[in-house]
Amino acid sequence: MRITCPICGERDRREFYYLGARDYLDRPAEGDLDAMHRYLHLRDNPVGVTQDLWQHEAGCAAWILVERNVTTHEVISTRLARERKL
Repeated sequence: MRITCPICGERDRREFYYLGARDYLDRPAEGDLDAMHRYLHLRDNPVGVTQDLWQHEAGCAAWILVERNVTTHEVISTRLARERKL
């Protein structure tokens, strides 16, 4: 699989570190133990298109949101994580 870093260009996926689904950025509020348990331990295993958070670890170290099809490994789009809309 090839991922296009918005800063460095297209690279092999082995240059990147996978953190998890984009939802990982939405950390629950302090003190909500049930929400924190779900956040840390109960992950979805979707089929089809997902948005994931990757770091260009062997390159510029940027965090990147990658929209991809987990069934076909097609990368649909990439953008810097700091540019995400809340």
